[in-house]
Amino acid sequence: MKSLDIAFFGSSLVSAYWNGAATYFRGVIKEMHRRGHRVTFYEPDAFERQQHRDLDNPEFARSVVYPATESAVWAALEEARSADVVIKASGVGVFDDLLESAVARMRGPGARFYWDVDAPATLARMRNNADDPFLALVSEYDAVLTYGGGDPVVRCYREQGARHCVPIYNALDPDTHFPVQPDERFAADLGFVGNRLPDREARVEEFFFEAARQAPEKRFLLAGSGWDQNVRQLPNVRSCGHLYTRDHNAFNASARVVLNVCRESMAEIGFSPATRVFEAAGAGACLITDAWEGVELFLEPGVECEVARDGQEVASILRRLTAEDAAKMGKKARERMLREHTYAHRAGLLEAVLQGALADRGALV
Repeated sequence: MKSLDIAFFGSSLVSAYWNGAATYFRGVIKEMHRRGHRVTFYEPDAFERQQHRDLDNPEFARSVVYPATESAVWAALEEARSADVVIKASGVGVFDDLLESAVARMRGPGARFYWDVDAPATLARMRNNADDPFLALVSEYDAVLTYGGGDPVVRCYREQGARHCVPIYNALDPDTHFPVQPDERFAADLGFVGNRLPDREARVEEFFFEAARQAPEKRFLLAGSGWDQNVRQLPNVRSCGHLYTRDHNAFNASARVVLNVCRESMAEIGFSPATRVFEAAGAGACLITDAWEGVELFLEPGVECEVARDGQEVASILRRLTAEDAAKMGKKARERMLREHTYAHRAGLLEAVLQGALADRGALV
């Protein structure tokens, strides 16, 4: 089986600062490296991510950080042109339109992929704007890969002209996320990690802050950027600010229960488990997730996780779950993830998709 040279244009591999896709990219790329493929990850020097790096240049990929200028983008594209596979991820944040057009229309035998880490938002944007420049590019890519979304997203992308659409779900990296000893810095009855974003804020208000109002006797811990003003309104809620990836295991192992709250667009379409679901389960944490279609494909409600429809249910579950019950549920969740949902599983699927596209082009020898 031929090893591939893969050029990947994304938001950031070395920094998770305002970049929730970082651990997702790392998990997939590391497993592709283990399979013998060579990845070069191109990312812009933007949004202070390089000043908040949480990963040194990794052994599993070549990291190229380019200046956030148009000339630097073109130089990176020229270097990537000879790769077997070129991938443009959504949400780079700098010159996205240029990158999407240039990668889709690259000439040569290599395969070109669009990797959408926010498919619901992209599809809604295209539906609502007949002049969206990406509409004319979808069919130029060999395939669209998505962060999740299941059959609903696949159908929508095919309707927009995609040749193929394949979800590559989040997963567990057992080398990175695993049980550790609790850390007093993160002691709480319920912990939640998430930056304050427009399409998440209302759901966090409902599932986290309302739960804190409903259960004033419980301790709530919030990690992420932008929440300080809200936190000060409730005496049983505290914030620890931006959570570096080095502290994810300790955070998940220290709270009695960990909360997942999907962004609104992800919850509406379903089949889009956030990275935090797998990280928490990998650490053996007991997870409460907001309700979304497809949860049972990843964790069994009532056995491997709890599902809540609003903040009142979150508070009720917190009162009902003993520490022993929570520990048992977390153990079962970790076992399920190791059995079915690691990045090694995802890399096997990705490898087949990439090589299938190259075979269709006659580029595999």
